[in-house]
Amino acid sequence: MPKVMSYTKGSIIYFAGDRDERVFILQKGCVVITSTDIETNLPVTEQIKTGEFFGVKSALGHFPREETATVLTDSTCLSLTVQEFESIFSSNKALIMKMLRVFSNQLRQIHKKTEEILNKDLTINQQSGMLSVAQAFYDDENWRSAADVCLNYLKRYPTAANKEAVAKMYTTANARAQKLAKSQDEDTSTSSTTTDSALKIFELPAFNRFAKKYEKGQVIITEFEPGDSFYLIQTGTVQLVKCVNGQNKNLDILKPGEFFGEMAILDNSPRSATCLAESAVQCLEFNRANFEILITGNPQIALNILKLFCKRIYDQKRRFKILVIQDLQARIADVFCMLDEMTPPVNPNDRHRRFNVTIQEVGHWAGITYDQTRDEISRFISAHKIDVMDSYIIVNNIADMKRIVDTRTLIHQ
Repeated sequence: MPKVMSYTKGSIIYFAGDRDERVFILQKGCVVITSTDIETNLPVTEQIKTGEFFGVKSALGHFPREETATVLTDSTCLSLTVQEFESIFSSNKALIMKMLRVFSNQLRQIHKKTEEILNKDLTINQQSGMLSVAQAFYDDENWRSAADVCLNYLKRYPTAANKEAVAKMYTTANARAQKLAKSQDEDTSTSSTTTDSALKIFELPAFNRFAKKYEKGQVIITEFEPGDSFYLIQTGTVQLVKCVNGQNKNLDILKPGEFFGEMAILDNSPRSATCLAESAVQCLEFNRANFEILITGNPQIALNILKLFCKRIYDQKRRFKILVIQDLQARIADVFCMLDEMTPPVNPNDRHRRFNVTIQEVGHWAGITYDQTRDEISRFISAHKIDVMDSYIIVNNIADMKRIVDTRTLIHQ
């Protein structure tokens, strides 16, 4: 049952870094939350209004607090467990939509800051952006995906000045995709349907009309295009990629039971990434018109989307923290620290780590070129701090990586 908590002026409800899975509602008084700006390292303060929730993201996402909550005047708060919050959240349509839009906007802002660091051309528009995605797939010889984006481009911009060049790219990519498909045994299998009991409702016949199937390599949504639908994966896996400086970079792999495309539904903005079928995929497609009806009629779905935003906001902030580090060796060291946080060892005292990543993937996380990454990795190898294999990298002592990050970032502040 929710607890009424009384706090005196100057007390701390929780500190940044705490693992505290409570959600609070300010009932009376004044509370401020203070965090540290990742770019400037300066404090950022936000005052909580009476009736507002705070502590939601870290509680739902099960990660450490990102801010400190300080009481400015004698205050009263309602403290809820995650389960109690879920119960209140699921029965309040207005609250559902408000929180989803707030979290969607927060994630969009982090994406924008990340782009400002990774992509020097900030003037790119939706039309030229879609073309750059198609060209990146074409350059990577990902023929099926290149053909799909070209076709999407031609449908959206039928009078474009470069339509003949795009049509030629489509014809070439499509022919090569078909030739490749004939020379290979296509994997048409899908992974088993998710067994998440909260999603069992979507196995009912009433949802069959929303079902869509995609072949391996087929593009489901394209970065930069307008968003008018979102998806729930039933079987298979979906790859999220983002076009950065003319190259498509992997962002994530989504599995059955996960959503994608929901950001564009909530804030009427262009797609922030390209989503393609990594394997044969079956998913449910929902449009903007039935979005609110869907999530308010199925509160568990709304809650799952909210938890997804919490995770993506945290993950994106963690990556952004790497990108603002000036020292390249410290930046790469922090990539290993991030990977360690994502997959903690069974024995915390064991400082030896194996990460199933390549030099190219480390460079992607660090936001630097392959040559820069290779040079910095070579220095680590020479110092006997890491060993590089074909498909994985060994970090001999993860504490060394943390020490490099702490000392070198401090020097450059």
